[in-house]
Amino acid sequence: MEIFTGLDVSMASTSVCALNANGEIVSEAKVPSDPGSIAEHLGELPGRITAVGLEAGPLSQWLHNGLSEAGYKTVLMETRRVKSALKAAPVKTDRRDAEGIAHLLRMGWFQPVHCKSVASQEKRALLGSRNTLVEGVKRLELSVRGILRNFGLKLGRVSKGRWEERVRELTSGNAMLSDAVAPILRLRAHMRGELAAMTKRIRSLAMSDATCRQLMTMPGVGPVTALAFVTAVDDPARFRRTRDIGAWAGLTPKRSQSGERDVSGEITRTGDVALRTALFQAATSMMNGTRKMNWLKAWALRLAARRGKKRATTALARRMGVVLLRMWMDGTEFRFARERAMSPDPA
Repeated sequence: MEIFTGLDVSMASTSVCALNANGEIVSEAKVPSDPGSIAEHLGELPGRITAVGLEAGPLSQWLHNGLSEAGYKTVLMETRRVKSALKAAPVKTDRRDAEGIAHLLRMGWFQPVHCKSVASQEKRALLGSRNTLVEGVKRLELSVRGILRNFGLKLGRVSKGRWEERVRELTSGNAMLSDAVAPILRLRAHMRGELAAMTKRIRSLAMSDATCRQLMTMPGVGPVTALAFVTAVDDPARFRRTRDIGAWAGLTPKRSQSGERDVSGEITRTGDVALRTALFQAATSMMNGTRKMNWLKAWALRLAARRGKKRATTALARRMGVVLLRMWMDGTEFRFARERAMSPDPA
């Protein structure tokens, strides 16, 4: 007997529902959310387990790796489609969700999600930690600006190196304000030190990776962007066409078409947020920070003249993703001239 198993995962426990090939419930249970407990329960089910399905989420890759090592065919299912399907149920419980996931798995009504390698997950953890530090420093700076603004004190545009000095200049005549911002300044200085150490660690990782060094030959792409791209894609062979990465990263326009109505809107913003942000920052850097002209920048500048700089930067981010993936697949460095980039001869 073929068994299709759906898992609805939460931090503490996982609801498990097993269906046979006819969609009849064979077993329902709630077990702890760890691969060992789930595998032990699956081993007690009658029949042959054809597949185990679960939504992509915080614990999903850990559970996917553990269940795959236990010998079960495990499928990560794209979250948006699963949620849309489960919305049709009038009553929502963990048990019902597990049953719904099992039905979707049995009928094939799902979009599979790639499970990243452990090495990529570890590097992405470093990138996530760095992003937390960056956001923390920004919040601290905005907090100080808000405190001073109430007293008519404006920092204006100031470099990161002079930022603390400028704050102390503005508060030097008021002991109460100096006491108010002093702990924030100390915390900011400590966080900037940790951020510098984390950035150095990420730069070292990127420079020791041959693929990252190759991608960094493109203007605007630094160690953080290169490492974010490599760890997000993980396996370039899983893309059938290089241009598919634009839609996968959420950088393609939304479209709503029905009858005579056909509207294209802003980008979808689906997929990997970190990758989309890294590509947009790299595109901004290429548009504004690189002096040497290349065919990608020239194309984006022509587009900006027609459609505006913001749209051009978004389009450039999408195209940079396509070119980076092609560079990775072909094992080539970035070519500044369009003719050379289009040439089939890698030399």
